[in-house]
Amino acid sequence: MLPVLFDPIAMGMYILGYILMLAIAATVAPKVAKSVSGRFTLYGAMALTAVLIVLTTALVIYLVAMVAAPWLAGYGWGFFAGLIFFIIFMNLLTYLASPFIINASYGAKPDPRLQQIVDEVAARLGAPFRLKAVVVDGPPNAFAYGNILTGRYVAVTSSMLAMTDRRELEAVIGHEIGHHLHRDNTLMLLFGVLPSILYYLGVTSIHLAMGSSSNRGGNPALLAAVGVLAVVVSFLVQLLVLAFSRLREYYADTEGAKAAGKEAMQFALTKIHKFYFSNPEAREVVSNDKFRALFIYALVQAVANPFVSVTKSDVEQIKRSGYSVFQEMFSTHPPIPKRLKFLDELPY
Repeated sequence: MLPVLFDPIAMGMYILGYILMLAIAATVAPKVAKSVSGRFTLYGAMALTAVLIVLTTALVIYLVAMVAAPWLAGYGWGFFAGLIFFIIFMNLLTYLASPFIINASYGAKPDPRLQQIVDEVAARLGAPFRLKAVVVDGPPNAFAYGNILTGRYVAVTSSMLAMTDRRELEAVIGHEIGHHLHRDNTLMLLFGVLPSILYYLGVTSIHLAMGSSSNRGGNPALLAAVGVLAVVVSFLVQLLVLAFSRLREYYADTEGAKAAGKEAMQFALTKIHKFYFSNPEAREVVSNDKFRALFIYALVQAVANPFVSVTKSDVEQIKRSGYSVFQEMFSTHPPIPKRLKFLDELPY
């Protein structure tokens, strides 16, 4: 983000791209989402979204590299390969360091009781790896994190432990174990870096075009146009990555339902949902947290009743409650009403 702040071209393109993304999320995206609703299975939707992300990114990288080749003298593809490698490398360093940062930031502490529950749920789901259970500070939430250096963690806040009963807690833990089983942290690292690659390739191309004293066998206007296209597409790919993240949350919910039953998963989600909208300060904590994409709950703009207790009628009421499609498009998580309805379709 720092290069953007000190580069007027990058800043301008970032603002224009963000405005475009807002416009698409507010107009085109809801219509597309409505038109394809119910036509694809969860697996099909994940596969289609992943293919669109990868093919779109590859096509734009190829286009930029071919148009920019005359400006790069003998460097050619090596220049772009180096830039892409640098972006991936920096994201990989963040990925490797993040568990240490999370443990320090949230005061993660091993908990024997939680570890026993995590082990039982992991065995129930057939997890082939060891999981470290930790209790962390903060409002009701849970998340999965870790890597090859630190091992795999399942974190549950102390307030979540107090708020859920045993079956609901098992469902929440099953959801988090699902993220590990599905390798979501690694997948989202890979997909999440693609918009950044397109963005910085686009900005670099615009700089090359504007700083050129001669055409060097190429067309500066064409290079600038391709650079703008890459920036625009980077924001569109970001929307697809967010959509992919929401699909992975549904996928993790299937593991929570498998671990403890879909009703326990629904009750846990309803309790979390209702809690946050009776506690604005807790909602603010989640909305401003840099690790919110990891949480079981991160969509913080919706309407619900204050948390007191949860019954089946509460679950049904939340299913019927409204949510903002516009806000959903910019979230890593689906709105709770949609997650509750999705769980209804599961056989568990």
